[in-house]
Amino acid sequence: MTVPAPPATPHLMQRARWERKRSRTAKELLETEHKYLEQLDLVVTFFVTILKAKGTLKPAVLETIFGPLESMYSASHVLSLHLERGNLGPGLENFCQNLELYGHYAENLEQANKTLREQLRKNKSFRRFKKLQETRPQFQGRKLEDLLPLPLQRLHQENSLQLLRVQKLLKGQKTQVLTPGRWYIREGWLLVVPSKGGELKRRMFFLFSDIFIATKPCHPLHPLNSNKLACQAVYPLHQCVVDKVFGHTQSQGGLLSLSFPHKTLLLMSSDQQDVNDWYQSLTAAVR
Repeated sequence: MTVPAPPATPHLMQRARWERKRSRTAKELLETEHKYLEQLDLVVTFFVTILKAKGTLKPAVLETIFGPLESMYSASHVLSLHLERGNLGPGLENFCQNLELYGHYAENLEQANKTLREQLRKNKSFRRFKKLQETRPQFQGRKLEDLLPLPLQRLHQENSLQLLRVQKLLKGQKTQVLTPGRWYIREGWLLVVPSKGGELKRRMFFLFSDIFIATKPCHPLHPLNSNKLACQAVYPLHQCVVDKVFGHTQSQGGLLSLSFPHKTLLLMSSDQQDVNDWYQSLTAAVR
């Protein structure tokens, strides 16, 4: 005799809907990530690797034109592997640790283009080499100059997708997530420890480069917002101090203390790794 499965509670159904949304975003990201990696691969394979081996350009010149392109390619490759396994969170988490590379690349792009033009003007063998590589069928008529800005375009695309997804998850339009210059870092459930005792409250948090948002699920039976989150507080990070609090939990998980000018937030997770990850992400964002 088969035992009927217990009926799904509205909260579980609500969580399943969020998961579907997340996996849809991950699928979109994966499709565009593959396309982007293909294009970046052209630069790494047909330019950087061969030029290094041939010595057509001096190492310093090569470094100026291509910068950390190989490391950025590796970071995106790792992200696509995470996305293939459906690990959107860990994938983005890991990827965020490489944002510094993109910063260097962005700062250097103008100089890279200038050096590239100089080399084309005075280095005959490089000029011939570039022309030859660009005639390969894989390039489909694209020039090296078209491919060099790709990482920055990709980064903005990836980030916009995340900001838009979070904006759609929030009830109403009061909290503006879509702000120029803001970067998505991570999200997840944490327990809020009340300052005056009482029960722990489970909340969904979103961390960005400049703010930390606390939300709670809307009522699962609400006619319009059953699968949305209500924003409870937006904390600016520029005056935040992050600490790990020890001695409160026996061996499992841990506590984080976030101090703002007019409020201290105690957050708890029963997963030690989760606490460590949040601590790293928060301290990086505050920096």
